[in-house]
Amino acid sequence: MTQQEFLEKYLNNASPTGFESSGQKIWLDYIKPYVDDYIVDTYGSVAGVINPEAKYKVVIEAHADEISWYVNYITENGYIYVIRNGGSDPVIAPSMRVNIHTKKGIVKGVFGWPAIHTRMGEKNEPKAEIKNLVLDCGCSTKEEVEELGVHVGSVVTFEDELTELNNKYYVGRALDNRIGGYMIAQVARKLHENGVRPEFGLYITNSVQEEIGLRGAQMIANRIKPDLALVTDVCHDTQSPLYNKVKEGDLSCGKGPVLSYAPSVQFNVLDMVIKVAEEKDIPFQRTASSRGTGTDTDAFAYSNAGVASALISLPLKYMHTTVETVSKDDVEQVIDLMYEFLVQLPNNHDFRYFK
Repeated sequence: MTQQEFLEKYLNNASPTGFESSGQKIWLDYIKPYVDDYIVDTYGSVAGVINPEAKYKVVIEAHADEISWYVNYITENGYIYVIRNGGSDPVIAPSMRVNIHTKKGIVKGVFGWPAIHTRMGEKNEPKAEIKNLVLDCGCSTKEEVEELGVHVGSVVTFEDELTELNNKYYVGRALDNRIGGYMIAQVARKLHENGVRPEFGLYITNSVQEEIGLRGAQMIANRIKPDLALVTDVCHDTQSPLYNKVKEGDLSCGKGPVLSYAPSVQFNVLDMVIKVAEEKDIPFQRTASSRGTGTDTDAFAYSNAGVASALISLPLKYMHTTVETVSKDDVEQVIDLMYEFLVQLPNNHDFRYFK
């Protein structure tokens, strides 16, 4: 499978939080030629392992899950109400096509919305709130809905596929953060193709359930017990209208990976990442978080007895929509930065601030 074929297959596959297995299988099949062994834990996090006997363990990590919806209530006349599975945004839902995932297969549906003619001038015009979101799957009774295999707890994802803009950007749903899974897989491929085999144990890790509280990373961190974790996720491009740069920072797609300053970021690791970027002429940007990064970095950093961790983010436009947008150049630069960091990393390196 080529890199492009993998990217499209992996990004187009639905992997909602708690139901990531199909995407994880695609990801694992792709990286198997580049690793010696692999781990699959109880909830579906996966780690491809290079040099599994090594005592010093290094993780590069992304998360596999995407935001979605759960069926919560089916009316007697066949309409379906939903609740969030992760940080799903009700504002973007009206008029969107969806896939309802059932044991009988995909059931097509739409988030219907009242016509503008019926809303104009109304004092209490309905707003795009979860309580007003209703799915229509073409049924007129609750029994008809259930005959299709839909029930309370069925998971719902938007119907959308990966596209490109101006040959410069990838666009689609769930780039947060399956584009991260793509990037760490390419790091594994690049190591293999260049004949680089680290002396330390390398765990290329794709965690589940980040979107509901970093849960998969918490579990797999305790399983691996790494000495070092280099995490990748997405962050906000703040250049388009309606973003507040004073609050969100001044970050842009196309200007390189974003390096984070935060309590969970171990600054000796961060300094090494910056040194690598500067030596290899990889552009980078900086951001700061007042408490946690809100990414799996926090889960790894505070796991076990404390794990030296850093975050390399990919700037992304329109997070948690179906048109999440990232720069193709930035994607390649994140891959390059993680690769070059691993190439120069000494085995058994001690990142403590003092001894």
